[in-house]
Amino acid sequence: MQINSHLSRLVHDAAGHYGDREALIYKNFGAKEWKSCSWHQFSGIVSQVSDALLALGVKVQENVGIFSQNSVQYLFTDFGAWGIRAVTIPFYATSSEQQIQFMVNDANIRFLFVGEQEQYEKARRVFPTCRSLERIIVYSPSVELPKDDPTVMSFTDFLKLGEGLTRQAEVEKRQAEATMDDIANILYTSGTTGDSKGVILSMGQFHAAMEANHKDVPVDENDRVMNFLPFTHIFERGWALLCITVGARLIVNTYPQEVQKSMREQHPTCMSSVPRFWEKVYQGVQEKIDSSGPVQRTLFRHALEVGRKHNIEYLAAGKQPPIPLHLEYEVLNKTVFSLVRKELGLENAHFFPTAGATVSAHVEEFAHAIGLNMVVGYGLTESLATVSCDHLGQPFQVGSVGHPIQGIDIKISEEGEILLKGPTITRGYYNRHDITAQSFTPDGYFKTGDSGYIKDGELFLKDRIKDLFKTSNGKYIAPQMIESKLLVDKYIDQIAIIADQRKFVSALIVPEYKLLEEYARRHDIAYNSHEDLCKDKRVINMLSERIDTLQQQLAHYEQVKRFTLLPHPFSMSRGELTNTLKIKRRVLNENYKEQIEKMYLD
Repeated sequence: MQINSHLSRLVHDAAGHYGDREALIYKNFGAKEWKSCSWHQFSGIVSQVSDALLALGVKVQENVGIFSQNSVQYLFTDFGAWGIRAVTIPFYATSSEQQIQFMVNDANIRFLFVGEQEQYEKARRVFPTCRSLERIIVYSPSVELPKDDPTVMSFTDFLKLGEGLTRQAEVEKRQAEATMDDIANILYTSGTTGDSKGVILSMGQFHAAMEANHKDVPVDENDRVMNFLPFTHIFERGWALLCITVGARLIVNTYPQEVQKSMREQHPTCMSSVPRFWEKVYQGVQEKIDSSGPVQRTLFRHALEVGRKHNIEYLAAGKQPPIPLHLEYEVLNKTVFSLVRKELGLENAHFFPTAGATVSAHVEEFAHAIGLNMVVGYGLTESLATVSCDHLGQPFQVGSVGHPIQGIDIKISEEGEILLKGPTITRGYYNRHDITAQSFTPDGYFKTGDSGYIKDGELFLKDRIKDLFKTSNGKYIAPQMIESKLLVDKYIDQIAIIADQRKFVSALIVPEYKLLEEYARRHDIAYNSHEDLCKDKRVINMLSERIDTLQQQLAHYEQVKRFTLLPHPFSMSRGELTNTLKIKRRVLNENYKEQIEKMYLD
């Protein structure tokens, strides 16, 4: 059953149905013990937040900022603000001071909720430059706050403003007047190509998205859902809200680096993630295979091949596996694959939505082979996440991003661009009428900037149109596709393909330093620094051989001919990565201009 209420009422209506059942599982900031919160408790705190926001004087459709990593306080603030028809503007917990200043000023934010010490200090430093900002409200009790400073308060003291729910009549009045045209969120894009743009997401968009996704995504009240991606990310935000509408338990993971530990402790049945997470899982399993004895290695590789045949060649193609293959798979599934899933904390795995970048065919086939239902999809902030996705239990093609969800009209332009129309598509960008006008076709389709095609009802992506490279020989290169193929190698942590207006494809590669150091020790390679390792010919030759193996199926003009190993990772602080860890190619080209030019010297 789905409770698809207006977001101002959703938690309260769900509490009316689920009562004292567990709703949220979480750790407090910096704590080690898991705690839980019932639907009634969830609803009660949300009401208190609504009341407290009224006490501060928050107006209808006023913008309220949230600058934090995932936490229950984050959810309380979102729903509390929606309860009085306010708009929440999520900031990534890793946002720079420059980004915070821009968003606060652009959206005229008066009240900014922050997570921990890092977010608090950044907010304090930009306070004098933010003309509208009046107060910072701090979630974590470990942050030391100045005394007698009216511009700062703790979340605990903030909640006290709502004690007794003395303003409940006004809360209920606002909820009664709420409409589907109300703005729910303004999500600022991560800005790979310039200044961030605030994407307007309405209550009606959320309602339509919840309805459409519920028909195609089988999460239900029995699921335990790990929230791993930031709530700021539209993928996690839309997914978490969908889970709330069906009464699933949310397991709130605050620190991304702890997610695998959290999985083993809480045993989620579902979790949305980006492909990089599953690439790391794939690399970890491959590493264990490589380091095991010959008998175990042979057994596991055979098991993977059986799993691939059973789940990809037959089930994914809509065909019944032969009885001998099915029986062998069942035995391997209960022995070999069940141990892998247990090690990951996924003994009760249901399905795992995956989007946000190109999914390597190696990784997708691996996940399905070991019995994990990876549901690959495609979406944008502007489409309120899902445009298309695999449908669990139905045939799919590895490499596609699934079938369109209901209500979405997809058209491919003459240039190959994916165009969208439907009730989940944004009305435009906040304070940017010029960009809004440029983003739609004359007949009202949103221009995604992605190139793709539809085959047998499934959507396939090529690359961002603006990211497509054209070599000096006139060949078009899709860098993300090449990067996804090479990122499955355990020795490669980050990669950026270089090819635009160049005579061949090259790459900047950040190695997985820990594994590279182990390789050096095993092969008696002396080094004093990462710089030494990156320049060592034996290391370069080893990686060159592995890259050549991975790119065998690429066209000759798509293959990496030369690469440079970098002694330090791509960094947000140097402007090389967005908050969603996408690479900024223009910045990389500038920052590594010298290294790139060297690769093209004859």
